[in-house]
Amino acid sequence: MNRIWKFSGAAMVVGAVFAVGMAVGAQQQASGTRREPQFENSELKVWKSIIMPNQPLSLHRHEHGRAAVVLKGGSLDVVDATGATVDTYKWETGKAYWLDADKPGTQHGDMNRGKEPIEVVIVELKNDQKK
Repeated sequence: MNRIWKFSGAAMVVGAVFAVGMAVGAQQQASGTRREPQFENSELKVWKSIIMPNQPLSLHRHEHGRAAVVLKGGSLDVVDATGATVDTYKWETGKAYWLDADKPGTQHGDMNRGKEPIEVVIVELKNDQKK
């Protein structure tokens, strides 16, 4: 009986350490640049982007037009694959902006060179392109 108790106790400790490790890992991931899905249906897709200073969003593209609602503003550099700035958005907290679909064949990353995170909610249309 004592061996079973020791095994059960050890299993609980291992489980607790694993759970704490998962929670710490989730907190570390949540502290970096990221996209957080908010809502999606057949008409639109909504996500929150948090761009930390000097932690760019990886290269991506937007096939559709979208609105950016700025929760926490700043200056955001749009960079190409080489890291060169191709555009800069100066976003004010509380304002909304329209961004057209990306040009065909292009990709970009988003770079926050400021000292504070930039937070935006993106509302991307799905049916804005002619078929």
